[in-house]
Amino acid sequence: MDLRQKKQEDELLQLVTFSIGEEEFGVNILKVQEIIRTMEITKVPRAPEFVEGVINLRGKVIPIIDLRRRFGLAPKGHDKNTRIIVIEINNIIVGFVVDAVSEVLDIPPADIEPPPSFGAKIRADFIFGMGKVAGKFVILLNIHRVLSVD
Repeated sequence: MDLRQKKQEDELLQLVTFSIGEEEFGVNILKVQEIIRTMEITKVPRAPEFVEGVINLRGKVIPIIDLRRRFGLAPKGHDKNTRIIVIEINNIIVGFVVDAVSEVLDIPPADIEPPPSFGAKIRADFIFGMGKVAGKFVILLNIHRVLSVD
């Protein structure tokens, strides 16, 4: 392996990919703490409608965000494939409810396009890029914006 190949491998973006409806999304694996099955979620009064509630994960209270609701999609009940992706961002731990977790992917920066200005079912500011993988797109989430209440 020459030095150029080594540098390209070092620059690969590693993503945990998951589905919501028919779309495939990805978040940086370095932000993911763990992936768990759904568990009992305690409702929180007067929380934004996309906040499903909180869970107790090994003694820590973790807020849970339903990404379907956050993206304005129709709600869907939890099933055997539903997962919670526990993410740490700015020293805050939060869980995202997703329809199913797919895989871990490595995407070279050259295969990441800027977000579209229209056509997506979710707000463009939630997306930091579109990763091209095996002839299809993975929507790369800007989790800072997904978590904002704006």
